[in-house]
Amino acid sequence: MIPHKNILQLPAASTLLLVFLTGCTTLEDFFDNSGSSRRTVEAVPLSERPVEAPAKPNRFVLESADQGVIGAPQVVFPGPTDTLSDIAREYGLGYDELLEANPGVSPWLPGENTPILLPTQYVLPDVPREGVVLNIASKRLFYFPQMTPGQDQIVFTYPIGIGRVGWETPLGATTVVSKARDPSWWVPLSVRREHAEMGNPLPALVPPGPDNPLGTRVLKLEMPGYLIHGTNQPYGVGMRVSHGCIRLYPENIEFLYELVEIGEPVRIINEPYLLGQVDGDWYFESHMPLEDDLIEPAQRLATLMQSASETIDASQLEHMRTIASTADGVPVRIAAADVSEVLARARLVQNTVEQDPDAPTLEEVREMIDAAVAEAKLEAEKI
Repeated sequence: MIPHKNILQLPAASTLLLVFLTGCTTLEDFFDNSGSSRRTVEAVPLSERPVEAPAKPNRFVLESADQGVIGAPQVVFPGPTDTLSDIAREYGLGYDELLEANPGVSPWLPGENTPILLPTQYVLPDVPREGVVLNIASKRLFYFPQMTPGQDQIVFTYPIGIGRVGWETPLGATTVVSKARDPSWWVPLSVRREHAEMGNPLPALVPPGPDNPLGTRVLKLEMPGYLIHGTNQPYGVGMRVSHGCIRLYPENIEFLYELVEIGEPVRIINEPYLLGQVDGDWYFESHMPLEDDLIEPAQRLATLMQSASETIDASQLEHMRTIASTADGVPVRIAAADVSEVLARARLVQNTVEQDPDAPTLEEVREMIDAAVAEAKLEAEKI
């Protein structure tokens, strides 16, 4: 149990999780009900919730054509040696999105008494539901396979690593033009120059194998030089660490590789604010806009709110501003407009993280993530 003396030092989300642990049955105190249209949220303490099997993290069925939200939030208690990266990969998440949903939690060893909110609910991008959709703002891939008439639409979603500042992943529509297993990597001259300047020279050709940063599968895009591929550094998935290509966990790209055909459409978008509906409720998902976004966040939000004004009550529409300010990447029911609403309906699930004896040590993981972040910051300073 988290010591009570630390309550005042916890961020808002962590404090609310602590409230659930210590027996609060309602969250009325977290809402200003004087003249507000927000709903009061009834919450069962985590200690009284059943421990369930975790939901499958990648595959979802859309039960109607207008369903705009998939999945559900979950909470898990990590083991004493589970890192945030371990948890992210086990539950189909990227490093950044798990960190953003749990502000103030240690990214190294959260601890077995620390409840971790798993942001495993997603608002679907408002684009045609066909082929591959890459939202670089949320660092997620959505794949909509073509279904036969009469079948419910299926969507697969995976966390992705994207291009860092100075090596941005390009936006636009393209297609998959080829596929390859166990690819060789012909290192671009620009990348070789960069690594040479950093004292880490690369060869012109990296053959297949464990040292190949493309991993074991590649989907080549019609955009020259850009790929969707695996990685030999899975701890970078969900972060801005690539030279512009899209990285997936090895197990995710291997599965996706078998589904995606040559010629399928790929749409790359940058949408930090996402609005969708399910079961009659509207949900708003807000991410921190990318630092090199050419469109001001206020402009993006105003455009979305103007579009939503035709279908959403004006009193609830303003709640979008509140949710946008949190930028924690967690879909929030607009009628409530508070992160407590998410925690109130989160499922408490089993910890299924397995310790791999061959996995990097905690210190090695720390060094890999720190190195990736430092490299990205170094490139940003050159701009």
